[in-house]
Amino acid sequence: MLAMHPDCQRCGGDLPAEAPGAFICSLECTFCAECADALDEQCPNCGGELLDRPARAKRLHAQHPPATARRHKGG
Repeated sequence: MLAMHPDCQRCGGDLPAEAPGAFICSLECTFCAECADALDEQCPNCGGELLDRPARAKRLHAQHPPATARRHKGG
């Protein structure tokens, strides 16, 4: 099951699990659409392809909660 990380690792922007607009690689590195575009859809961490992350219906959050730990390093 996808962790559904809550933020872009590059810019720190919010990426709610129930909303479209997040991109992930096979290791679940997570980026917003603008950063994924700037990275030419290639993960800077592993070199993998960045693809659209599916949204998780809000009604499923209690049973399958999205991650809460933010991964943006700042700077």
